[in-house]
Amino acid sequence: MMSQFEYSTLAHPQDIKQLETIFEQCFISGLGGEEAYINLLGVENFRIIRESQQLIGGLATLDMGQWWGGVRVPMTGIAVVGIAPEYRGSGAAIALMQHTLKELYARGIPLSALYPAVQTLYRKVGYEQGGSWCNWEVATNTIQVREQPLPLQPIVSINPQVFHELYQQQARQTPGYLDRHPAIWERLIQPDEKETFYAYFIGSKEKPQGYILFSQHSKEDGAILRIKDWVILTDVAAQSFWSFLATHRSQIERVRWRSSVIDSLTLLLPEQTAKLRQTMRWLLRVVDVVKALEMRGYPSGIQAELHLDIQDNLLTGNNGKFILSVANGRGEVTKGGKGELQLDVRELAPLYTSLFTPYHLQQVGKLHGTETAISAATQIFAGASPWMADFF
Repeated sequence: MMSQFEYSTLAHPQDIKQLETIFEQCFISGLGGEEAYINLLGVENFRIIRESQQLIGGLATLDMGQWWGGVRVPMTGIAVVGIAPEYRGSGAAIALMQHTLKELYARGIPLSALYPAVQTLYRKVGYEQGGSWCNWEVATNTIQVREQPLPLQPIVSINPQVFHELYQQQARQTPGYLDRHPAIWERLIQPDEKETFYAYFIGSKEKPQGYILFSQHSKEDGAILRIKDWVILTDVAAQSFWSFLATHRSQIERVRWRSSVIDSLTLLLPEQTAKLRQTMRWLLRVVDVVKALEMRGYPSGIQAELHLDIQDNLLTGNNGKFILSVANGRGEVTKGGKGELQLDVRELAPLYTSLFTPYHLQQVGKLHGTETAISAATQIFAGASPWMADFF
């Protein structure tokens, strides 16, 4: 399949223009300007595919990190996978993804993540559901949190460094959170022409305990306060967060924010008035099994050994039996062992992220294992429901 296609980086001006045209048609100008988007990410971070010397599609790669078990694991995000309509169904998209994954493996990248338009394509190359992306909504008149222990201080100078340290403190404790790519930060803090942007520290400017970034929008069915990003590091910051939002009730009907499918912030509300408005799952691919297992963190109180038997039809270096030994919150991998837990590399993704327990994966035939292996995997991969605040 791959022999008919030519894979390469994006360099020539005529190729950039052609890729912009393809993206414009694929995403209906949803990127907010294809030329600006390519420049924001950097031309060097795009990959293209040709057939008979004709550029027919491309994608973007975003090298960043993702937090697992309190440890940053290098991860490459895949974005804007687009194939010209007349070449769809030719195998070009699969070939493009296969080439990209082989490149990532050669570079020693442990993980890759993406948001799928359709899952079928990406599952064919080893991706599987890894975590959630959710939008919540609550009516301001139902928040009813009045006490505000901390002041909210307006932030005048808006740049990523103002928020980065606070964000990283929350990210370390949140399975699936990104160590954000600079382009994600840039798009986050740059308002578009249709919105006015507000930023506040929660607490003093010298020692903030969180922040909130938001915009306000008038809609036919009422005004909305849309939280673009938030960090809450203490219980008093959480209390102040809700109290501040409640003060908008005279002009704002609803608040929307992104959080986990199970959001602990809603425990502070007097009633269950906050509702999930939208939810979807992003996909994860374990690109390098050994690196991915050794670089993440694990529960510090366990000592266990898991004998894996992995099948990877694309990246053959991942094939075979491995022993994962976990102690003191870290993992070590050696080749060999009994192969007591058998699974495809695709099914390793939701196990790795703790999206599904080993029991539930076994229940639907996604893995097979002995009772001992299932028990060990349950301990090793125990964790909170993984989620991501960012869409890329």
